[in-house]
Amino acid sequence: MSELIEEYELVLLVLGLAAFGVVGLPYVLRRRPLSYPIIFVAGGAILFSLPFGLIRPDPIEFADATETLTEIGVITALMGAGLAINRVPDRRSWGSTVKLLAITMPLTIAAVAGLGLWALGLTPAAAVLLGAVLAPTDPVLASDVQVPAPARDDDDGDEVRFALTSEAGLNDGLAFPFTNLAILIALNGVAPAGWLGDFLFVELVYKLTVGLLGGLVVGRLLALAIFARRSPLPRTRDGMIALAATLIAYAGTEMVGGYGFLAVFVAAVVIRNQERKHSYLEMMHQFSDQIERLLSAIVLVLFGGALTSGILGYLDWRGALVAVAIVLVVRPLAGMAGLARSPMPGREQAAIAFFGIRGVGSFYYLAHASNQVEFIQIEQVWAITALVVVISVVVHGVTATPAMAYIDRRAETAR
Repeated sequence: MSELIEEYELVLLVLGLAAFGVVGLPYVLRRRPLSYPIIFVAGGAILFSLPFGLIRPDPIEFADATETLTEIGVITALMGAGLAINRVPDRRSWGSTVKLLAITMPLTIAAVAGLGLWALGLTPAAAVLLGAVLAPTDPVLASDVQVPAPARDDDDGDEVRFALTSEAGLNDGLAFPFTNLAILIALNGVAPAGWLGDFLFVELVYKLTVGLLGGLVVGRLLALAIFARRSPLPRTRDGMIALAATLIAYAGTEMVGGYGFLAVFVAAVVIRNQERKHSYLEMMHQFSDQIERLLSAIVLVLFGGALTSGILGYLDWRGALVAVAIVLVVRPLAGMAGLARSPMPGREQAAIAFFGIRGVGSFYYLAHASNQVEFIQIEQVWAITALVVVISVVVHGVTATPAMAYIDRRAETAR
């Protein structure tokens, strides 16, 4: 009993330190070439290496818990991202987003899946799964390069931050069809006759459509309820309504078979555009941001523990090279290909292409797929994904602050 109490108290202490770090670290590090995810991962690695007898945080063994925790983290981040965007949705102003989703994301999935097949010898199902989970830009860990908060004026932010924020908000929903494609292949075999119909008409058409419509409808209804002339909600000054909106949009859409991730982001954008200059939006965004950062801190500490508990033990030198290539070659080239005809300056195209950050969303999709069907070589997929996230956390965390500062200076000079 005493050992249980000691472990429980240690967990509470770690949660308290994580919460303290979530509040203080972003401000301490805001002008330094370092991000708080690096510190949380390192802290988790140290914590679970000490002789406290803590349970090994193996995401393969505890796939159910991994899926649930990362799911909540992602949907909370999606609400915050949608509320922050100060740009009216239309094809022209969201052109960079459309290109990233229509060109960069499919190219990334195809390239990563191809590397999985030919360089690593993965089965087709495992290769497609690897491509699907590593294609989306993560909405949780990309805060250093995203739109920071709702602006009250008409400034819609620079193109780099907008593109990365909107891409992260939408591509999490678009990764689902390809994750489910991997599940279909694992269940029915590689022959298209066993999965093509379900993939095209159920995963791509029906679920994406319902996710989009669900977000539009829920977002519109919630916006009317929040910002109605006599609504008491803004007067409460309570940002918890953002959590309510997140859960309603997500659960309501999932209950009718749509993609809840897509619905949450769309609903947030709709709410934002209902009253674009209302101060209550800042409170909603702040509440979402606080929950997101706390959950991401917990996930990152556990991830650091997983790194020291053997998750990388399934990795060989080929997998390590592929992981490096995904972050430093595949995503940047796919990003530049998607933005090739964009009118924005080359430095901005390069920044958007480079900062395709991988993180909590990748863990969610991998845990979700693992819980649906037994994949051959799933341990190798987990190991490569873990290394990709480590590389992304370190490389992007070190370069984000100076890169964005440079882009801001050049943009200011050009005005």
